[in-house]
Amino acid sequence: MTDQSDEVRPLRVGAGPTLFDAVSACLPFFDDLPASVVARLAAGGYGRGLLTASLRARLRKAGFADMGALALASPADLMAVRKVGPVRVDAIRVHLLGEIARLVPGARALHDRTATDRRRMERLRAVPLERLALDAALVGRLGPAGTTCADLASRRRPEIGPDRASSAADLDRIVAALVRVLLPESPRVPPAADPEAAEEALAAHDRAKLLRDRDREWDEAAPAPPIRPGRTP
Repeated sequence: MTDQSDEVRPLRVGAGPTLFDAVSACLPFFDDLPASVVARLAAGGYGRGLLTASLRARLRKAGFADMGALALASPADLMAVRKVGPVRVDAIRVHLLGEIARLVPGARALHDRTATDRRRMERLRAVPLERLALDAALVGRLGPAGTTCADLASRRRPEIGPDRASSAADLDRIVAALVRVLLPESPRVPPAADPEAAEEALAAHDRAKLLRDRDREWDEAAPAPPIRPGRTP
């Protein structure tokens, strides 16, 4: 039986996205993914059967050299790449989850979308609205005392828009503040001035070149498509 949580489905926008949907789009696909798992994903390049050669090239040009980099990316990161939309983002997430599940027993239950959403909402529920990094006047318009960040994140933008005198800029600040609750401010990539980071960047460049060469070899080795009757090669 197919695990419904693993099915490819577009990002949740059809019924009107909540602030939590906007927050999730800015967070990495997976919470607390061990560095050893990211390294093993990276060693596999992009694998086979998921992305076309042109999409692989676009992703690498945007800085996503392998599946390890994709696993640390957010949906918003990937959708900034041309021709990578919500459906492809979800396909990438499902593919990554399958690869992680091969490496780590029980990872599918721990890192599927339902479990990840539930874990994030629990963390938001533990934080009172007053602790959001926003000015007191705006916080006061968002809810009475006792309101949690989870209560706020469950709302849709129109529910806290003009009726509460919240501008589009205010709403963007609210989403950013909720993201900071779930993802404390710390760079996911070390500064380029760090010597170790420079060495890692060079190694990543060399690995990306090796993977490009391997992808080209795979594409060249793939069987040619059949010639249909009435057409010449």
